[in-house]
Amino acid sequence: MARFRFNLEHVLEQRIRAERDRQVVFAGIDRERVELESQIRGHQHALVGYKRDLRSALAGEEPTEELGGAAVTLPEVRLQAGASLMVMGKAQSAVLQLAGVHKRLEIARGELLEAARARRAVELLREQRYAQWKRDLDRKEAAELDDLSVMRAGRDHGAPGGGASVAKG
Repeated sequence: MARFRFNLEHVLEQRIRAERDRQVVFAGIDRERVELESQIRGHQHALVGYKRDLRSALAGEEPTEELGGAAVTLPEVRLQAGASLMVMGKAQSAVLQLAGVHKRLEIARGELLEAARARRAVELLREQRYAQWKRDLDRKEAAELDDLSVMRAGRDHGAPGGGASVAKG
C-alpha cells in the first residue's frame, strides 16, 4: 500500500512549535494581567476599609473624643489617611502597569494569531496535497482494475465455455 509523504512536514512542525511558543508568551502576559487585576482588587478592598475606618474615626466633633472605648487623636487620623494615600498610590501604579500589560497582551495576541495563520496555511497545503495524492492513487487503482478486467475478459472470451483452451499438437 502506498503511503502519503508530505515534503513540507518539517515546515509544519516548525510552525506548530512557533505557535506553541507564542501561546506560552501570551499565557505569561495574561497571567501577569490576572495578578495585577488581583492586586488592584486588593488595593481597592484596603481603600474601602481605610475609608470606613477614617470615617468612623472622624465621626466625632473633637479629634480626642472617645470612639469605641479608645481616644482618637489627630496624629492617628493623619496616620490612617497617610496609609490610605499610600495604598491609593500603589493602586494607581498597578493600574498603569496593567495598561502596559494590556498593550503587550494585544501585541502577543496578534503574534499568536499570525503564527496560527501560518500553521493553518501549511496544514491546508498538506490537506490539498493529500487529497490530490488520494485522487491519483484511486485513479491508478481503477486503471489497474480495468487492465485486470480487460485481461480476464480477453482470456475468458477466447475460450469456449469459459474454460482454458488446450493447444492441439
